[in-house]
Amino acid sequence: MIAAPRHGSITRVALAIAWRGLHTYVRRPDLFIPSLIFPLVFFASFAGGLSALGSVPGFHFPAGYTAFQFVFILCQSAMFSGLFTGFTLAFDFESGFARRLMLAAEDRRGIALGYALVALSRAAITLTVVSTVALLAGMRITGDGVDLIGLYGLAALLVLIGYGWAAGVAFRFRSIQAGPLMQTPVFLILFLAPVYVPLTLLKGWIHGVATVNPATAFLDAGRGLISGAHDHTALAFICAIGLILLFGLWLLSGLRRAEAEA
Repeated sequence: MIAAPRHGSITRVALAIAWRGLHTYVRRPDLFIPSLIFPLVFFASFAGGLSALGSVPGFHFPAGYTAFQFVFILCQSAMFSGLFTGFTLAFDFESGFARRLMLAAEDRRGIALGYALVALSRAAITLTVVSTVALLAGMRITGDGVDLIGLYGLAALLVLIGYGWAAGVAFRFRSIQAGPLMQTPVFLILFLAPVYVPLTLLKGWIHGVATVNPATAFLDAGRGLISGAHDHTALAFICAIGLILLFGLWLLSGLRRAEAEA
């Protein structure tokens, strides 16, 4: 007898997990509300409280300081949507749900894919709300429609980067106690980039670190796309795809370890 292809099993498992994850997310205020409040507080603090930085000598950004900071909030929210989905996966292991999934799923790659869909769905909700608030606050966009597609496409890749790293940790440790290991590298890569001013205005060791930090390429590309003055766009997408492949291998090796210990 010829075995049936397993891609159908992967799809069924992934869609079931995605539906359960999104349903749980929107029905639980303790998950839904903080994921929206967190980026909005950062946006108000950075774009509002630090807006005077937009007039320092050497700062030139066509769309204004609000748009400059919005791109950072967009990138941060995207990566944290993936990161927090890794937290959810770890919690599901602690509660026993993910372990039951490991036993029930014919092809366990569907589990990894399902949580990736959860991360993208969460990000879509968060980024829609944050973008709407930014526009209501008077943010200017000087890029065109194609640029905006590129901006949100880059954000989607950043979701997968954050998820790939966090899920790899979650599959290895299967405990929410691994949370600091998930979030610390993401915090470092984001805040050791040119968050408040362009790279050219950074001085000292932070300039050296930011120069080789891939998050700098993400921010430069996003800011170029929102303003219509492209900067490191190709580099950012190449870095993002490379990190997705790297963390995809990290995730799958973690899944194999979880299978072996299940």
